[in-house]
Amino acid sequence: MGLEEIIPSIALLLVLILILPSFVKSDLKKKVFFKNLSIWGVIVLLLMILLYFIY
Repeated sequence: MGLEEIIPSIALLLVLILILPSFVKSDLKKKVFFKNLSIWGVIVLLLMILLYFIY
């Protein structure tokens, strides 16, 4: 595991830590929460795939 894999992983975790409290606070309804969670899941998945192909 090189530095090229560690830095993006740390960046994704830090972004998650920054947005998670407001994300959970704004999504008190389960339907809205799972919709937003799935959108974020797709974004993170696409970003991981993109970073995999770039590096």
